[in-house]
Amino acid sequence: MRAGTAVLVLLCMGLFSQFCGSAEAQTAGPEVRLAQALPDAPPPRKRPPARLRVTPYYSPDGVYPRYNPGPDAVRECNATYVQEFRPSGTVIVPHMSCYWRRG
Repeated sequence: MRAGTAVLVLLCMGLFSQFCGSAEAQTAGPEVRLAQALPDAPPPRKRPPARLRVTPYYSPDGVYPRYNPGPDAVRECNATYVQEFRPSGTVIVPHMSCYWRRG
Protein backbone atom coordinates (compact mmCIF):
# COMPACT_ATOMS: atom_id res chain seq x y z
CA MET A 1 0.00 0.00 0.00
CA ARG A 2 2.75 2.44 0.95
CA ALA A 3 4.86 1.55 -2.08
CA GLY A 4 1.88 2.27 -4.33
CA THR A 5 1.34 5.64 -2.66
CA ALA A 6 5.03 6.52 -3.08
CA VAL A 7 4.93 5.60 -6.79
CA LEU A 8 1.79 7.70 -7.28
CA VAL A 9 3.39 10.72 -5.57
CA LEU A 10 6.55 10.44 -7.70
CA LEU A 11 4.44 10.11 -10.85
CA CYS A 12 2.48 13.26 -9.99
CA MET A 13 5.71 15.17 -9.26
CA GLY A 14 7.13 14.19 -12.64
CA LEU A 15 3.90 15.15 -14.39
CA PHE A 16 3.79 18.61 -12.77
CA SER A 17 7.46 19.23 -13.50
CA GLN A 18 6.78 18.93 -17.25
CA PHE A 19 4.04 21.59 -17.15
CA CYS A 20 5.95 24.07 -15.00
CA GLY A 21 8.87 24.61 -17.39
CA SER A 22 12.19 26.03 -16.37
CA ALA A 23 12.42 28.88 -13.91
CA GLU A 24 14.70 31.79 -14.68
CA ALA A 25 16.21 34.20 -12.19
CA GLN A 26 15.21 37.82 -12.42
CA THR A 27 17.56 40.71 -11.88
CA ALA A 28 16.78 43.03 -9.03
CA GLY A 29 15.83 46.62 -9.79
CA PRO A 30 17.91 49.55 -8.48
CA GLU A 31 15.45 50.29 -5.67
CA VAL A 32 15.83 46.76 -4.35
CA ARG A 33 19.60 46.92 -4.48
CA LEU A 34 19.61 49.99 -2.24
CA ALA A 35 17.55 48.23 0.39
CA GLN A 36 20.01 45.36 0.74
CA ALA A 37 22.56 45.32 3.55
CA LEU A 38 26.02 46.63 2.83
CA PRO A 39 28.65 43.90 2.49
CA ASP A 40 31.15 45.74 4.72
CA ALA A 41 28.78 45.98 7.69
CA PRO A 42 30.32 44.69 10.95
CA PRO A 43 29.04 41.34 12.18
CA PRO A 44 26.51 41.49 15.03
CA ARG A 45 28.07 41.55 18.48
CA LYS A 46 27.71 38.45 20.59
CA ARG A 47 26.36 39.03 24.05
CA PRO A 48 28.28 37.38 26.86
CA PRO A 49 26.38 34.63 28.65
CA ALA A 50 24.33 35.72 31.63
CA ARG A 51 26.09 35.22 34.95
CA LEU A 52 24.01 33.79 37.73
CA ARG A 53 25.02 34.10 41.35
CA VAL A 54 24.46 30.82 43.12
CA THR A 55 24.22 30.75 46.91
CA PRO A 56 23.64 27.66 49.01
CA TYR A 57 20.11 27.10 50.23
CA TYR A 58 21.36 25.61 53.49
CA SER A 59 24.15 26.14 55.97
CA PRO A 60 25.95 23.49 58.02
CA ASP A 61 24.42 24.51 61.37
CA GLY A 62 20.89 24.95 60.02
CA VAL A 63 20.75 28.75 60.41
CA TYR A 64 21.49 30.91 57.41
CA PRO A 65 21.73 34.61 58.29
CA ARG A 66 20.17 36.98 55.78
CA TYR A 67 22.99 39.43 56.43
CA ASN A 68 26.60 39.35 57.61
CA PRO A 69 26.33 39.37 61.43
CA GLY A 70 29.99 40.31 61.87
CA PRO A 71 32.96 38.58 63.49
CA ASP A 72 31.70 38.96 67.09
CA ALA A 73 28.09 37.87 66.54
CA VAL A 74 26.40 35.48 68.95
CA ARG A 75 23.46 33.24 68.11
CA GLU A 76 20.58 33.43 70.59
CA CYS A 77 18.04 30.61 70.56
CA ASN A 78 14.76 30.22 72.41
CA ALA A 79 13.24 26.73 72.71
CA THR A 80 9.62 26.16 73.75
CA TYR A 81 6.88 23.57 73.30
CA VAL A 82 4.02 24.46 70.96
CA GLN A 83 0.68 22.81 70.24
CA GLU A 84 0.15 21.64 66.67
CA PHE A 85 -3.27 20.67 65.43
CA ARG A 86 -2.97 17.60 63.19
CA PRO A 87 -5.60 15.33 61.61
CA SER A 88 -4.72 12.61 64.11
CA GLY A 89 -5.19 15.02 67.03
CA THR A 90 -3.44 17.81 68.90
CA VAL A 91 0.23 17.18 69.69
CA ILE A 92 2.90 19.12 71.57
CA VAL A 93 6.16 19.57 69.64
CA PRO A 94 9.40 21.44 70.41
CA HIS A 95 9.84 24.74 68.57
CA MET A 96 13.11 26.65 68.34
CA SER A 97 13.63 30.19 67.07
CA CYS A 98 17.10 31.71 66.71
CA TYR A 99 18.48 35.12 65.87
CA TRP A 100 21.86 36.84 65.78
CA ARG A 101 22.95 39.54 68.21
CA ARG A 102 26.19 41.45 68.61
CA GLY A 103 28.55 39.80 71.06
